[in-house]
Amino acid sequence: MSQMETAGAEAPAGTSPTQFPCEECGAVLTFAPGMDALKCQYCGHENPIPESEESVDELDYHAALRQGSAADETITEQTIKCGTCAAEFTLDPNVTSDECPFCGSTVVIESAQSSTHLKPKSLLPFKLDHREARESFKKWLSSRWFAPSNLARYARDDGPLAGMYTPYWTYDSDTTSHYRGQRGINYTVTVGSGKNRRTVTKTRWTPVSGTVQRFFDDVLVLASNSLPRNIAEKLEPWDLENLVPYNEGYLSGFRAESYQVSLDDGFEYAKKIMDRTIRSDVRRQIGGDKQRITSLSTRHDGITYKHILLPVWLAAYRYKDKVYRFLVNARTGEVHGERPWSWIKIAAAVLGVVVVAAGAYYAYVTFGGGGGKPV
Repeated sequence: MSQMETAGAEAPAGTSPTQFPCEECGAVLTFAPGMDALKCQYCGHENPIPESEESVDELDYHAALRQGSAADETITEQTIKCGTCAAEFTLDPNVTSDECPFCGSTVVIESAQSSTHLKPKSLLPFKLDHREARESFKKWLSSRWFAPSNLARYARDDGPLAGMYTPYWTYDSDTTSHYRGQRGINYTVTVGSGKNRRTVTKTRWTPVSGTVQRFFDDVLVLASNSLPRNIAEKLEPWDLENLVPYNEGYLSGFRAESYQVSLDDGFEYAKKIMDRTIRSDVRRQIGGDKQRITSLSTRHDGITYKHILLPVWLAAYRYKDKVYRFLVNARTGEVHGERPWSWIKIAAAVLGVVVVAAGAYYAYVTFGGGGGKPV
């Protein structure tokens, strides 16, 4: 087992990390992806994770902001902070150094730091195990045509892939939006004369105003600054209907990252996501051939939230002093990531196209379209 694969098997976060000893051999049990059970990787003994009687509830957003660090809503975690990328994540207390899964830098554990956060209320357990995630990762890498050759070698050499529970916020909001704008109706006119006579399209604009309403359910916002947001968003959609109540047993065997985006900052992200849909609704209501939105004011009512953890397999690949990260949705196997480009391969491909085109042109002129007569 590689160093990073072993590092993926971490004890869950907490002031005193909870461990689940095997009843048969005493080894620490870890969560088995795809199963609702903890499994011993040495003797194979399994402990089912009991089904929780709790429900996955929406929480009042404004009440949470007022209460702040209410004791029944928070958890104190022992985390390690990477000195290179500033990611904060849980780590096995029995190790003294490892690689940061977010940037590949060596992290030396001198002392863990305690931090208090809102406690996750639910999560999606890992469904894909390390082997399945690696297969998805390899297929994705093999499809990168213009990637450097050593990137493909990185995949063949079974490079590090770490299991990580990533923090997210979800928000519900009932929105009412008032707008002002213009509706454009196209019409055609004929201009010019003689050979210059032509038809052109013009637009007649009329002022409009109105109101649109929409309820948003589970607007998903990444609560991490350690992952590239544009890449993480491509892992969607997530099967949020299968969220289960938070249980430390699901974290046994995997790391967990602490959220870096606060609850209120997360809602600012959510409002931007909602605004895109609201503007589409407004344009649809304005109608016509073209639309202009000159002002838009949205009121948010009944705001609720959930703090959840979603599972990803993560790899950090360093190429020419730059870090590239790859993410695997541990529920669906969807893979997205950053990648370096091999300009040598690109130049060779362009040159090949030029050579083929030149050869085809030569053949056409010589044998097909040059007008020459056979001797």
